[in-house]
Amino acid sequence: MPYTWKKKVDVDETVVVLMNVLDKKPELPNWLVNTIVGAIRDSDPALVKYFFGEVKKFAPTAMKFFEEDSTRTG
Repeated sequence: MPYTWKKKVDVDETVVVLMNVLDKKPELPNWLVNTIVGAIRDSDPALVKYFFGEVKKFAPTAMKFFEEDSTRTG
């Protein structure tokens, strides 16, 4: 089931998850990247823009996982 953001708090929660995972290791698990890529694809463009702004502020090292088509397998 695809995950979509309905409001800003959904995006905020996603960014907190990214921050917590990246605090423990430099790589994001494939399932998380694929879930977020799906949310980027399926959510309102305004929330997607908000997501990228928040990631740039709070988890900039995560940006590389979501540039272009970052969907991974595994």
